[in-house]
Amino acid sequence: MKTEREAVHFITKMLNENGFCDICKKDNLSSGDKVYYINRDKSMYIAVIGKEPLENGLQVLGAHIDSPRLDLKPNPLYEDTGFAYLKTHYYGGIKKYQWTTIPLAIHGVIVKPDGQKVEIAIGEDENDPIFTITDLLPHLAQEQMEKKLKEGISGEDLNLLVGSIPEEDKDISEKVKLNILMLLNEKYGMKEIDFASSELEIVPAFKAKSLGFDRSMIAGYGQDDRVCAYASVRAMLDIQNPTKTAICILSDKEEIGSMGNTGMESHVFDYFISELLNKKNENKPNALEKVFCNSKMLSADVDAGLDPIYASVSEKNNAAFIGYGIGLNKYTGARGKSGASDANAEFVAEVRNIFEKENIPYQVSELGRVDLGGGGTIAYILADKGMDVIDCGVPVLSMHAPYEVTSKFDVYCAYKAYGAFVK
Repeated sequence: MKTEREAVHFITKMLNENGFCDICKKDNLSSGDKVYYINRDKSMYIAVIGKEPLENGLQVLGAHIDSPRLDLKPNPLYEDTGFAYLKTHYYGGIKKYQWTTIPLAIHGVIVKPDGQKVEIAIGEDENDPIFTITDLLPHLAQEQMEKKLKEGISGEDLNLLVGSIPEEDKDISEKVKLNILMLLNEKYGMKEIDFASSELEIVPAFKAKSLGFDRSMIAGYGQDDRVCAYASVRAMLDIQNPTKTAICILSDKEEIGSMGNTGMESHVFDYFISELLNKKNENKPNALEKVFCNSKMLSADVDAGLDPIYASVSEKNNAAFIGYGIGLNKYTGARGKSGASDANAEFVAEVRNIFEKENIPYQVSELGRVDLGGGGTIAYILADKGMDVIDCGVPVLSMHAPYEVTSKFDVYCAYKAYGAFVK
């Protein structure tokens, strides 16, 4: 599952196989019921109804299922000097040079004006072609290599190479482009204008693999943050009749600020909780606000693992280490904690108590050196609603790269930690 849509489809199948159902199919809810709500196929919310009234608060896990990638522009296809390309616009924080000269796949959907939806995944099967973004050979790259690293590849040069065979039509100037369009029309029934109503994402064609002679680690694309999302969902599947209602958020758009109607900044999550209140017959004035103010949340997002090759960017006493358990970030933000949701000491102690009682290895860290590191998650958005929130996730090496690295031990600790928290 390399896109948010694929993650939603995969997780929905898991939920259906484990006794969950769409909340839209339920008129009433009672203790033990398991429901979910899908928001435009790109984000979703999951609940296991507890014994206590909702106004007593929720136990919430909040992850996101989008990852840094390249998106196609609305009018992407063009031809230049005998090659056909697709123009892209990068999504989220990437190092642009990392996306050249690697095998890339195209995933996503094309939606026709009549509503017909065509799903695409090209580059994953062994028989599929792959795509790539070219780079200069070292012999001709003297000027490029004099530039700052972030300027070596520009955003407008991240053009995907997709073909080179011309169509045998002497009256057409862009013969290679025409041939690509004919192939797309033959296989997917699409026209060039259909790119405008598509969501096509360019992702690495690598498969997730065990890493190391000892197979202790996982190498794979999109572990920020689908590794925490998966651990959260697995924890939700284990819950039976919890005391407080357990919630799992799987949000979209985190990598670009959580905006939009599938991002955490939208009010769709509020709508989901309101539906829980309605269907439990517990809704009344200010009930939603009371639910949020009594709720507690682990923001299940990855942490930056200390990389000994680049140790200078971390402060070792306050860094997360690969293979030492799940990472707790009391705050993120940047510089003087700007943009941070800073968890209060009482809630940090409560989370520590849960983990220590269950013998779950954890480490308390921050994201890099002061004035050098920093970042953000969805934590502040739920804190703004009144929840107690702390970031709690798997440490990662090479975060936001096409191939990220995690420890299998840390992933298992995340699963155990999330399960202990929502029980």
